[in-house]
Amino acid sequence: MDPARTPVYRSEVTTSSTQSPPWWQRTTVYQIYPRSFLDSDGDGIGDLAGVISRLGYLAELGVETLWLSPIFKSPQADFGYDVSDYREIAPEYGSLADVQMLIKEAHRRRMKVVFDLVLNHTSIQHPWFVESRKDKVNARRDFYIWRPGRKPNGAAPPNNWRSMRGPGGWHYDKGTGEWYWASFMPFQPDLNYRNPAVVEEMFEVVRYWLGQGIDGLRLDVFHAIFKDANFADNPAAFRPLPSDDNANGFFQTFRHTLHHPDTLSFARQLRKVVDEFQEPPRFLVGEAFGPPNLLRAYCEGGDGLHAVFLFKSLRAEFSAPAFRALLTEFDKAFAAPLFPTYVFGNHDRPRVSERMDGNPEQLKLLAALQLTARGVPFIYYGEELGLPNLNLGTSHALDPVARSYRFVPDFVARRLRKRGVLLNRDEARGPMQWSGAENAGFSPPGSKPWLPVHGDFAKQNAEVARGEPDSLYNCYRRFLELRASEPALQTGTMMLHGPGDLPPHILAFRRASPETRLDVLLNFSAQEQPVNVPGLSPTFICSTSAHPGPLHGRHYVLRPYEGIITQVVADSKVSFRNVR
Repeated sequence: MDPARTPVYRSEVTTSSTQSPPWWQRTTVYQIYPRSFLDSDGDGIGDLAGVISRLGYLAELGVETLWLSPIFKSPQADFGYDVSDYREIAPEYGSLADVQMLIKEAHRRRMKVVFDLVLNHTSIQHPWFVESRKDKVNARRDFYIWRPGRKPNGAAPPNNWRSMRGPGGWHYDKGTGEWYWASFMPFQPDLNYRNPAVVEEMFEVVRYWLGQGIDGLRLDVFHAIFKDANFADNPAAFRPLPSDDNANGFFQTFRHTLHHPDTLSFARQLRKVVDEFQEPPRFLVGEAFGPPNLLRAYCEGGDGLHAVFLFKSLRAEFSAPAFRALLTEFDKAFAAPLFPTYVFGNHDRPRVSERMDGNPEQLKLLAALQLTARGVPFIYYGEELGLPNLNLGTSHALDPVARSYRFVPDFVARRLRKRGVLLNRDEARGPMQWSGAENAGFSPPGSKPWLPVHGDFAKQNAEVARGEPDSLYNCYRRFLELRASEPALQTGTMMLHGPGDLPPHILAFRRASPETRLDVLLNFSAQEQPVNVPGLSPTFICSTSAHPGPLHGRHYVLRPYEGIITQVVADSKVSFRNVR
């Protein structure tokens, strides 16, 4: 038997006669950082042709939606998150023809394609901004947020607003004697969405790409779109740093610069534009930082964004009680018909393997949790291989954020990374490790990848992982294959196991649909845990292990960090509680 084709033990599944839920509720999303995925032409930079060449790998893995970080024309000062033309493709990535081929080939494999769209700001080199800063009366001046300064001769910024990275977000322009606002870096000026012409321009960009056939959009820093029209000062706060579920920080409450009520209204306007495109319906997921109860407002009513990222999962403690609390919070805040999201890494955060010290069994357990909980899973490229962070420090960083933190010693940066704070985002963006060949198969021999390849690539790569039945890759593949066939794991209800029914290190929940009922048991300890499988005469379906132990009636011994799924064929006699 081909070790890469380890069978999934599955239940008999019947097809419901009712209308299927929207595709985005049933999908699994795989984030591709194009610059680091595969370099097809030897320039050291990943490209669209490289992505196309690996669609077979992604289809075999079992992911269903591909999210590409920005590929639009850009000076690459922030590697695509500084757009200079929304309708052109960055030449280092390819061309419009390559985009069209990617969409065609992905759709042929029944996969979706989602683009990353930066609505909030452009590059300082965008023609709109170049014209905007020429003088105070040109047609593009009001496309951006310009204000006169305070104090004589406008020497001080218009107010006390801080950027999302900490320093002040106002930047003085000598040519016109005024200040422009940038929520992030100085070379990324914010667009002025209080100008209807800006709104219409950006809606036309959305229509253009949806018309090309993409299936949805990931919206960068969506919670920053609108700011206070009166430019009132932000209140002071005793909070030094923001977190994944609280955007306030740097001793300021971002009351007038983030989560403005007008941004919620804008979400509904944008949804109307997206809903012009059907067959299939299109998808919007927003990047926003805050507690789940706050973020829910972007989706409530069914006429806003379809989903938002819930970044609290990025720092959840690796324990059954912590994840039980997380699942309870997410499922309550995003009760049906809303859907939560589950993400353990992305291009701005340390890789999930950092949190687990590279332990493959713990990483398998997180994969099992992510792919069985009620919600939309987002997998960052290479997570299926357990790719580690690069150890680059800030002294040689290409990342513009890291360059502003070069004063921080590398040992401090490493400690912060361990705690989920990534000063140098290059470390999470290393080249994909395809094989043990030169450059890990990312770039052709003799080429120099834009970032160095991790030193362990000869042992840790896709070629090796696909051939090992008990690899992390094949664990992902088993659970993805099962999820794709089981309605209960896609859109079924979720009920947590009642307290006291199982050992404290076990997280257990039931997923149920009209077709089937599945029990998920996850062992978060380094010791074996004997359990009585909920339900009468359960049928074993799937495990994080390629060679799970035997079931003895309802009795099973979970190995360290093992997760299993069983099918319930009769009513359970243990208590489950609905998390809502």
